[in-house]
Amino acid sequence: MVEKRFRLVGACRTLLPTALAAALGAASPAMAAEGVDVNTAPADKLARILDGVGEVRAESIVEHREANGPFAAPDELRRVDGVGPVTVEQNRERIRLGEAGE
Repeated sequence: MVEKRFRLVGACRTLLPTALAAALGAASPAMAAEGVDVNTAPADKLARILDGVGEVRAESIVEHREANGPFAAPDELRRVDGVGPVTVEQNRERIRLGEAGE
């Protein structure tokens, strides 16, 4: 009887990681980063979706956009005070450019 328990545990050691990997792989499209159009979104949406961007920084993005026109490339966000290369890289998959990037 004890021997069967060890076999079951051994089987679980093999099957559990495989099942977990399959479950996570199936969930990955649902976990994909939500995008936001930095040329049209309000500050509250920018703050909610972009990592490392709070309300103050999001307001700065909107103010910069209104004063200087739409962003043509994600790296142009670095012109906004407080938005550096790390923030842009962390959010590259989330940044949408709308009509300016077309």
